[in-house]
Amino acid sequence: MNLDESPHPTRHRITKSLLIAATGLFITAAALAVVKPPEAPLPAYVALQTLELSPIHARSADITPAPFIAETRIRRGDTMAAVLQRLKVDDPGLQPFLVQNKDARSIYKLYPGRVVQAALDDRGALVWLRYKHTPGTQDSDGFVSKWLEVRPDGSGDFTATEHRTPAEVEVRIAEGNITSSLFGAADSADIPDAITIEMVDILSSKIDFVKDLRQGDKFRVVYDAYTHEGREVGTGKIRALEFLNRGQTYSAVWYAPDNDQGAYYDFAGNSLKGAFLRNAIKFTRITSRFGLRKHPIHKQWRGHNGVDYAAPSGTPIRATADGTVEFIGRQNGYGNVIILRNYGNYSTLYAHQSRFAAGLRRGAKVEQGQIIGYVGSTGWATGPHLHYEFRIAKKPVDPLAVDLPVTRPLEPAQRKAFQSVVAQYQTHIDFLARIQDTKQDLAQR
Repeated sequence: MNLDESPHPTRHRITKSLLIAATGLFITAAALAVVKPPEAPLPAYVALQTLELSPIHARSADITPAPFIAETRIRRGDTMAAVLQRLKVDDPGLQPFLVQNKDARSIYKLYPGRVVQAALDDRGALVWLRYKHTPGTQDSDGFVSKWLEVRPDGSGDFTATEHRTPAEVEVRIAEGNITSSLFGAADSADIPDAITIEMVDILSSKIDFVKDLRQGDKFRVVYDAYTHEGREVGTGKIRALEFLNRGQTYSAVWYAPDNDQGAYYDFAGNSLKGAFLRNAIKFTRITSRFGLRKHPIHKQWRGHNGVDYAAPSGTPIRATADGTVEFIGRQNGYGNVIILRNYGNYSTLYAHQSRFAAGLRRGAKVEQGQIIGYVGSTGWATGPHLHYEFRIAKKPVDPLAVDLPVTRPLEPAQRKAFQSVVAQYQTHIDFLARIQDTKQDLAQR
Protein backbone atom coordinates (compact mmCIF):
# COMPACT_ATOMS: atom_id res chain seq x y z
CA MET A 1 0.00 0.00 0.00
CA ASN A 2 1.44 3.38 -0.94
CA LEU A 3 1.10 6.45 1.24
CA ASP A 4 -1.79 7.95 -0.67
CA GLU A 5 -3.79 4.76 -0.25
CA SER A 6 -3.26 4.65 3.53
CA PRO A 7 -6.36 4.74 5.74
CA HIS A 8 -4.61 7.67 7.51
CA PRO A 9 -3.23 9.68 4.58
CA THR A 10 -2.77 12.90 6.55
CA ARG A 11 -0.77 11.16 9.27
CA HIS A 12 1.57 9.59 6.72
CA ARG A 13 2.01 12.83 4.81
CA ILE A 14 3.10 14.53 8.05
CA THR A 15 5.51 11.65 8.76
CA LYS A 16 6.89 11.91 5.25
CA SER A 17 7.41 15.64 5.63
CA LEU A 18 9.25 15.11 8.88
CA LEU A 19 11.54 12.61 7.26
CA ILE A 20 12.31 15.01 4.42
CA ALA A 21 12.95 17.81 6.93
CA ALA A 22 15.24 15.55 8.94
CA THR A 23 17.19 14.68 5.79
CA GLY A 24 17.60 18.38 5.08
CA LEU A 25 19.03 18.93 8.55
CA PHE A 26 21.62 16.22 8.05
CA ILE A 27 22.67 17.77 4.71
CA THR A 28 23.10 21.17 6.38
CA ALA A 29 25.11 19.67 9.23
CA ALA A 30 27.39 17.89 6.72
CA ALA A 31 28.09 21.15 4.97
CA LEU A 32 29.27 22.70 8.26
CA ALA A 33 31.41 19.86 9.58
CA VAL A 34 32.63 16.43 8.75
CA VAL A 35 30.38 14.01 10.54
CA LYS A 36 29.77 10.30 10.45
CA PRO A 37 27.00 9.48 8.02
CA PRO A 38 23.80 8.77 9.94
CA GLU A 39 22.45 5.31 10.19
CA ALA A 40 19.12 4.51 8.66
CA PRO A 41 16.34 6.22 10.61
CA LEU A 42 14.05 4.14 12.75
CA PRO A 43 10.63 3.57 11.26
CA ALA A 44 8.06 6.18 12.32
CA TYR A 45 4.80 4.95 13.85
CA VAL A 46 1.81 6.28 15.78
CA ALA A 47 0.41 4.46 18.81
CA LEU A 48 -3.31 4.80 19.43
CA GLN A 49 -5.13 3.90 22.69
CA THR A 50 -8.83 4.01 23.45
CA LEU A 51 -9.71 5.40 26.94
CA GLU A 52 -12.97 4.43 28.54
CA LEU A 53 -14.50 7.68 29.96
CA SER A 54 -17.76 8.13 31.81
CA PRO A 55 -20.48 10.10 30.02
CA ILE A 56 -20.13 13.82 30.65
CA HIS A 57 -23.61 14.01 32.15
CA ALA A 58 -23.01 11.18 34.62
CA ARG A 59 -22.98 12.13 38.31
CA SER A 60 -22.11 10.15 41.38
CA ALA A 61 -25.13 9.48 43.57
CA ASP A 62 -23.41 10.80 46.67
CA ILE A 63 -22.54 14.23 45.20
CA THR A 64 -25.08 16.95 46.03
CA PRO A 65 -25.38 19.58 43.32
CA ALA A 66 -24.55 23.14 44.33
CA PRO A 67 -27.67 25.23 44.97
CA PHE A 68 -28.72 28.06 42.71
CA ILE A 69 -28.34 31.36 44.61
CA ALA A 70 -30.51 34.34 43.70
CA GLU A 71 -30.09 37.84 45.14
CA THR A 72 -32.18 41.00 45.17
CA ARG A 73 -32.04 44.40 46.79
CA ILE A 74 -35.04 45.68 48.69
CA ARG A 75 -36.87 48.49 46.90
CA ARG A 76 -38.81 51.31 48.48
CA GLY A 77 -42.36 50.12 49.20
CA ASP A 78 -41.41 46.44 48.86
CA THR A 79 -43.37 43.70 50.62
CA MET A 80 -42.02 40.33 51.69
CA ALA A 81 -44.26 38.66 49.12
CA ALA A 82 -42.75 40.78 46.33
CA VAL A 83 -39.20 39.99 47.48
CA LEU A 84 -39.85 36.24 47.59
CA GLN A 85 -41.46 36.39 44.14
CA ARG A 86 -38.37 38.04 42.65
CA LEU A 87 -36.22 35.35 44.25
CA LYS A 88 -38.43 32.59 42.74
CA VAL A 89 -39.15 31.21 46.23
CA ASP A 90 -42.45 29.33 46.15
CA ASP A 91 -43.12 27.89 49.59
CA PRO A 92 -46.59 28.60 51.03
CA GLY A 93 -45.44 28.13 54.62
CA LEU A 94 -42.46 30.50 54.49
CA GLN A 95 -44.17 33.89 54.59
CA PRO A 96 -46.48 33.02 57.55
CA PHE A 97 -43.38 31.80 59.42
CA LEU A 98 -41.51 35.06 58.75
CA VAL A 99 -44.46 37.11 60.01
CA GLN A 100 -45.21 35.06 63.14
CA ASN A 101 -41.89 33.71 64.41
CA LYS A 102 -40.17 35.96 66.97
CA ASP A 103 -36.71 34.71 65.93
CA ALA A 104 -37.31 36.18 62.46
CA ARG A 105 -38.28 39.63 63.75
CA SER A 106 -35.35 41.36 62.00
CA ILE A 107 -37.07 40.69 58.66
CA TYR A 108 -40.18 42.58 59.79
CA LYS A 109 -38.53 45.81 58.55
CA LEU A 110 -37.37 45.81 54.96
CA TYR A 111 -34.75 48.53 54.56
CA PRO A 112 -34.41 49.80 50.97
CA GLY A 113 -31.02 48.86 49.54
CA ARG A 114 -30.39 45.92 51.86
CA VAL A 115 -29.75 42.49 50.34
CA VAL A 116 -31.90 39.33 50.49
CA GLN A 117 -30.53 36.05 49.11
CA ALA A 118 -32.18 32.67 48.51
CA ALA A 119 -30.56 29.31 47.72
CA LEU A 120 -32.69 26.79 45.77
CA ASP A 121 -31.87 23.18 44.97
CA ASP A 122 -32.23 21.58 41.51
CA ARG A 123 -35.94 20.95 42.19
CA GLY A 124 -36.60 24.58 43.14
CA ALA A 125 -36.97 23.83 46.86
CA LEU A 126 -35.61 26.35 49.40
CA VAL A 127 -32.21 25.53 50.92
CA TRP A 128 -31.86 28.78 52.87
CA LEU A 129 -32.98 32.43 52.90
CA ARG A 130 -30.66 35.19 54.15
CA TYR A 131 -31.52 38.80 54.97
CA LYS A 132 -28.48 41.04 55.50
CA HIS A 133 -30.31 43.63 57.58
CA THR A 134 -27.24 45.28 59.16
CA PRO A 135 -24.34 45.11 56.68
CA GLY A 136 -22.03 47.09 58.95
CA THR A 137 -22.19 48.39 62.52
CA GLN A 138 -19.80 49.19 65.34
CA ASP A 139 -20.30 47.40 68.64
CA SER A 140 -18.28 45.98 71.53
CA ASP A 141 -16.79 43.33 69.23
CA GLY A 142 -15.66 45.86 66.63
CA PHE A 143 -17.13 46.35 63.18
CA VAL A 144 -19.52 43.50 62.35
CA SER A 145 -22.18 42.52 59.82
CA LYS A 146 -25.47 41.05 61.06
CA TRP A 147 -27.77 38.81 59.05
CA LEU A 148 -30.73 36.47 59.48
CA GLU A 149 -30.76 32.96 58.06
CA VAL A 150 -33.95 30.91 57.63
CA ARG A 151 -33.78 27.19 56.79
CA PRO A 152 -36.33 24.39 56.38
CA ASP A 153 -36.15 22.03 59.37
CA GLY A 154 -37.12 18.92 57.39
CA SER A 155 -40.56 18.58 59.00
CA GLY A 156 -42.38 21.20 56.96
CA ASP A 157 -41.49 24.07 59.33
CA PHE A 158 -38.53 26.48 59.45
CA THR A 159 -35.85 27.74 61.83
CA ALA A 160 -34.50 31.31 62.04
CA THR A 161 -31.03 32.17 63.35
CA GLU A 162 -29.24 35.51 63.71
CA HIS A 163 -25.56 35.58 62.70
CA ARG A 164 -22.71 38.03 63.29
CA THR A 165 -19.68 38.15 61.02
CA PRO A 166 -16.64 40.34 61.75
CA ALA A 167 -15.98 42.72 58.89
CA GLU A 168 -12.62 42.59 57.15
CA VAL A 169 -10.34 45.64 57.36
CA GLU A 170 -8.70 46.98 54.21
CA VAL A 171 -6.20 49.83 54.03
CA ARG A 172 -7.09 52.09 51.12
CA ILE A 173 -5.27 54.98 49.52
CA ALA A 174 -6.89 57.67 47.39
CA GLU A 175 -6.10 60.99 45.79
CA GLY A 176 -8.40 63.89 45.04
CA ASN A 177 -7.96 67.05 42.94
CA ILE A 178 -10.14 70.03 43.77
CA THR A 179 -11.86 71.65 40.80
CA SER A 180 -15.00 73.00 42.45
CA SER A 181 -15.38 71.70 46.02
CA LEU A 182 -13.82 69.33 48.53
CA PHE A 183 -16.79 66.95 48.51
CA GLY A 184 -16.89 67.00 44.70
CA ALA A 185 -13.21 65.99 44.57
CA ALA A 186 -13.78 63.27 47.16
CA ASP A 187 -16.77 61.88 45.25
CA SER A 188 -14.72 61.73 42.04
CA ALA A 189 -12.09 59.71 43.92
CA ASP A 190 -14.73 57.38 45.46
CA ILE A 191 -13.86 58.56 48.96
CA PRO A 192 -16.73 58.12 51.47
CA ASP A 193 -18.27 61.26 52.99
CA ALA A 194 -17.29 60.10 56.49
CA ILE A 195 -13.61 60.20 55.50
CA THR A 196 -14.01 63.63 53.90
CA ILE A 197 -15.60 65.01 57.10
CA GLU A 198 -12.79 63.49 59.16
CA MET A 199 -10.20 65.18 56.92
CA VAL A 200 -11.82 68.51 57.73
CA ASP A 201 -11.81 67.76 61.46
CA ILE A 202 -8.14 66.75 61.43
CA LEU A 203 -6.81 69.79 59.54
CA SER A 204 -9.36 72.41 60.64
CA SER A 205 -6.72 74.08 62.83
CA LYS A 206 -4.49 74.54 59.75
CA ILE A 207 -6.92 75.10 56.84
CA ASP A 208 -10.14 77.10 56.66
CA PHE A 209 -12.09 74.72 54.43
CA VAL A 210 -14.73 77.38 53.74
CA LYS A 211 -12.45 80.22 52.62
CA ASP A 212 -9.01 78.80 51.83
CA LEU A 213 -9.67 76.08 49.24
CA ARG A 214 -8.55 76.85 45.68
CA GLN A 215 -8.87 75.12 42.34
CA GLY A 216 -5.78 72.95 41.89
CA ASP A 217 -5.49 71.99 45.57
CA LYS A 218 -5.07 68.26 46.04
CA PHE A 219 -4.99 65.68 48.81
CA ARG A 220 -3.84 62.10 49.39
CA VAL A 221 -5.34 59.99 52.14
CA VAL A 222 -4.73 56.55 53.68
CA TYR A 223 -7.72 55.15 55.58
CA ASP A 224 -9.35 51.97 56.87
CA ALA A 225 -12.38 50.50 55.10
CA TYR A 226 -14.54 47.67 56.44
CA THR A 227 -15.84 45.11 53.94
CA HIS A 228 -18.10 42.07 54.08
CA GLU A 229 -18.20 39.61 51.17
CA GLY A 230 -16.46 42.14 48.96
CA ARG A 231 -18.88 45.00 49.74
CA GLU A 232 -17.82 48.08 51.67
CA VAL A 233 -19.94 48.30 54.83
CA GLY A 234 -18.24 51.13 56.69
CA THR A 235 -15.15 53.23 57.15
CA GLY A 236 -12.65 53.40 59.95
CA LYS A 237 -9.95 55.84 60.91
CA ILE A 238 -7.80 57.98 58.66
CA ARG A 239 -4.25 56.65 59.05
CA ALA A 240 -2.38 59.35 57.17
CA LEU A 241 -3.20 62.46 55.18
CA GLU A 242 -1.38 64.95 52.99
CA PHE A 243 -3.16 68.09 51.78
CA LEU A 244 -1.71 70.64 49.33
CA ASN A 245 -3.48 73.96 49.86
CA ARG A 246 -2.45 77.19 48.10
CA GLY A 247 1.06 75.87 47.52
CA GLN A 248 1.66 74.68 51.09
CA THR A 249 1.60 71.04 52.18
CA TYR A 250 -0.07 69.96 55.43
CA SER A 251 0.31 66.43 56.80
CA ALA A 252 -1.28 64.26 59.44
CA VAL A 253 -0.69 60.76 60.80
CA TRP A 254 -2.52 58.84 63.54
CA TYR A 255 -0.22 57.78 66.37
CA ALA A 256 -1.22 55.98 69.57
CA PRO A 257 1.66 55.41 71.99
CA ASP A 258 1.52 52.37 74.25
CA ASN A 259 -1.06 52.68 77.04
CA ASP A 260 -2.08 56.13 75.85
CA GLN A 261 -4.84 57.74 73.82
CA GLY A 262 -4.03 58.27 70.16
CA ALA A 263 -3.95 61.60 68.36
CA TYR A 264 -3.02 63.14 65.02
CA TYR A 265 0.42 64.67 64.47
CA ASP A 266 2.07 66.20 61.44
CA PHE A 267 4.95 64.24 59.91
CA ALA A 268 7.41 66.24 62.02
CA GLY A 269 5.75 65.10 65.26
CA ASN A 270 3.80 68.24 66.14
CA SER A 271 0.32 67.63 67.55
CA LEU A 272 -2.63 68.76 65.42
CA LYS A 273 -5.09 68.59 68.29
CA GLY A 274 -5.40 71.54 70.59
CA ALA A 275 -5.96 70.69 74.24
CA PHE A 276 -9.44 72.29 73.93
CA LEU A 277 -12.01 72.66 71.16
CA ARG A 278 -13.49 76.11 70.70
CA ASN A 279 -17.06 74.80 70.51
CA ALA A 280 -18.89 72.02 72.33
CA ILE A 281 -21.57 71.90 69.58
CA LYS A 282 -20.62 71.47 65.93
CA PHE A 283 -23.31 73.60 64.27
CA THR A 284 -24.76 76.42 66.35
CA ARG A 285 -24.99 80.19 66.98
CA ILE A 286 -24.07 82.26 70.03
CA THR A 287 -27.01 83.87 71.83
CA SER A 288 -25.26 85.24 74.92
CA ARG A 289 -21.61 86.03 75.49
CA PHE A 290 -19.39 86.12 78.56
CA GLY A 291 -19.78 89.18 80.81
CA LEU A 292 -22.48 91.41 82.29
CA ARG A 293 -26.01 90.95 80.94
CA LYS A 294 -29.66 91.36 81.90
CA HIS A 295 -30.89 87.92 82.99
CA PRO A 296 -33.77 86.77 80.75
CA ILE A 297 -35.70 85.27 83.70
CA HIS A 298 -34.79 87.41 86.72
CA LYS A 299 -34.69 90.66 84.69
CA GLN A 300 -31.66 91.85 86.65
CA TRP A 301 -28.17 92.72 85.47
CA ARG A 302 -25.85 89.89 86.41
CA GLY A 303 -22.48 88.54 85.43
CA HIS A 304 -22.70 85.77 82.82
CA ASN A 305 -19.87 83.31 83.46
CA GLY A 306 -20.06 81.45 80.21
CA VAL A 307 -21.25 81.44 76.59
CA ASP A 308 -24.72 80.32 75.51
CA TYR A 309 -25.09 78.35 72.27
CA ALA A 310 -28.57 78.02 70.76
CA ALA A 311 -29.40 74.60 69.33
CA PRO A 312 -32.46 72.36 68.98
CA SER A 313 -33.29 70.16 71.93
CA GLY A 314 -31.44 66.86 71.66
CA THR A 315 -28.39 68.26 69.81
CA PRO A 316 -25.27 66.29 70.90
CA ILE A 317 -22.85 68.06 73.26
CA ARG A 318 -19.16 67.21 72.91
CA ALA A 319 -16.45 67.35 75.56
CA THR A 320 -14.07 70.11 74.50
CA ALA A 321 -11.08 68.32 76.04
CA ASP A 322 -9.96 65.06 77.59
CA GLY A 323 -10.98 64.91 81.21
CA THR A 324 -12.63 63.21 84.18
CA VAL A 325 -16.26 63.69 85.24
CA GLU A 326 -16.09 65.70 88.47
CA PHE A 327 -19.86 66.25 88.79
CA ILE A 328 -22.89 64.91 86.93
CA GLY A 329 -26.44 65.67 88.05
CA ARG A 330 -28.78 68.59 88.76
CA GLN A 331 -27.60 71.92 90.15
CA ASN A 332 -29.88 74.91 90.81
CA GLY A 333 -30.11 77.22 87.80
CA TYR A 334 -27.76 75.02 85.75
CA GLY A 335 -30.35 72.23 85.57
CA ASN A 336 -28.74 69.02 84.32
CA VAL A 337 -25.03 69.81 84.34
CA ILE A 338 -21.69 68.07 83.85
CA ILE A 339 -18.39 69.44 85.15
CA LEU A 340 -15.20 67.95 83.70
CA ARG A 341 -11.82 68.21 85.39
CA ASN A 342 -9.32 68.60 82.57
CA TYR A 343 -5.55 68.43 82.84
CA GLY A 344 -3.66 70.92 85.00
CA ASN A 345 -5.92 73.50 86.63
CA TYR A 346 -8.45 73.61 83.79
CA SER A 347 -12.10 72.53 84.02
CA THR A 348 -15.23 72.92 81.85
CA LEU A 349 -18.97 73.05 82.61
CA TYR A 350 -21.93 72.08 80.38
CA ALA A 351 -25.38 73.14 81.64
CA HIS A 352 -29.15 72.92 80.82
CA GLN A 353 -28.84 69.45 79.29
CA SER A 354 -31.98 67.48 78.49
CA ARG A 355 -30.21 64.22 79.33
CA PHE A 356 -26.74 62.78 79.79
CA ALA A 357 -24.95 60.29 77.55
CA ALA A 358 -25.44 56.69 78.67
CA GLY A 359 -22.81 55.22 80.97
CA LEU A 360 -21.38 58.47 82.30
CA ARG A 361 -20.79 58.70 86.05
CA ARG A 362 -18.57 60.58 88.45
CA GLY A 363 -14.93 59.61 87.91
CA ALA A 364 -15.46 58.41 84.34
CA LYS A 365 -12.81 59.27 81.75
CA VAL A 366 -13.91 61.11 78.58
CA GLU A 367 -12.05 61.99 75.39
CA GLN A 368 -12.05 65.22 73.46
CA GLY A 369 -15.00 65.23 71.06
CA GLN A 370 -16.87 62.47 72.93
CA ILE A 371 -20.62 63.03 73.29
CA ILE A 372 -21.41 63.63 76.97
CA GLY A 373 -25.02 64.85 76.76
CA TYR A 374 -27.75 66.56 74.75
CA VAL A 375 -29.04 70.11 74.54
CA GLY A 376 -32.11 70.92 76.63
CA SER A 377 -33.73 73.70 78.67
CA THR A 378 -33.50 72.38 82.22
CA GLY A 379 -32.83 74.84 85.08
CA TRP A 380 -33.12 78.59 84.50
CA ALA A 381 -33.54 78.57 80.72
CA THR A 382 -36.13 80.18 78.43
CA GLY A 383 -35.42 77.77 75.58
CA PRO A 384 -33.11 74.94 74.51
CA HIS A 385 -29.44 75.94 74.56
CA LEU A 386 -26.06 74.96 76.00
CA HIS A 387 -24.44 77.10 78.69
CA TYR A 388 -20.68 76.45 78.47
CA GLU A 389 -18.07 77.62 80.98
CA PHE A 390 -14.29 77.49 80.77
CA ARG A 391 -12.53 77.68 84.14
CA ILE A 392 -8.92 78.17 85.20
CA ALA A 393 -8.27 77.33 88.84
CA LYS A 394 -12.09 77.13 89.24
CA LYS A 395 -12.49 80.75 88.07
CA PRO A 396 -14.62 81.29 84.91
CA VAL A 397 -12.90 83.02 81.95
CA ASP A 398 -14.18 83.92 78.49
CA PRO A 399 -13.72 80.77 76.34
CA LEU A 400 -13.89 82.86 73.14
CA ALA A 401 -11.04 85.17 74.17
CA VAL A 402 -8.67 83.03 76.21
CA ASP A 403 -5.56 81.58 74.56
CA LEU A 404 -6.37 77.89 74.65
CA PRO A 405 -3.48 75.66 75.74
CA VAL A 406 -1.87 73.32 73.23
CA THR A 407 -1.07 69.67 73.82
CA ARG A 408 2.32 68.62 75.04
CA PRO A 409 4.79 67.38 72.37
CA LEU A 410 5.86 63.77 72.00
CA GLU A 411 8.28 62.46 74.57
CA PRO A 412 11.81 61.81 73.23
CA ALA A 413 11.36 58.07 73.88
CA GLN A 414 8.32 58.04 71.59
CA ARG A 415 10.03 59.71 68.65
CA LYS A 416 11.64 56.58 67.18
CA ALA A 417 8.36 54.62 67.18
CA PHE A 418 6.54 57.63 65.75
CA GLN A 419 8.99 57.99 62.85
CA SER A 420 8.47 54.30 61.99
CA VAL A 421 4.73 54.92 61.70
CA VAL A 422 5.30 57.99 59.53
CA ALA A 423 7.66 56.07 57.22
CA GLN A 424 5.08 53.31 56.73
CA TYR A 425 2.31 55.63 55.56
CA GLN A 426 4.67 57.97 53.72
CA THR A 427 5.40 55.02 51.43
CA HIS A 428 1.70 54.77 50.54
CA ILE A 429 1.43 58.50 49.87
CA ASP A 430 4.62 58.55 47.77
CA PHE A 431 3.20 55.67 45.71
CA LEU A 432 0.18 57.81 44.79
CA ALA A 433 2.45 60.71 43.93
CA ARG A 434 4.49 58.54 41.54
CA ILE A 435 1.32 57.34 39.83
CA GLN A 436 0.20 60.94 39.34
CA ASP A 437 3.59 61.95 37.94
CA THR A 438 3.47 59.04 35.49
CA LYS A 439 0.00 60.08 34.31
CA GLN A 440 1.21 63.63 33.71
CA ASP A 441 4.26 62.45 31.77
CA LEU A 442 2.11 60.26 29.52
CA ALA A 443 -0.34 63.10 28.94
CA GLN A 444 2.47 65.45 27.83
CA ARG A 445 3.95 63.02 25.28
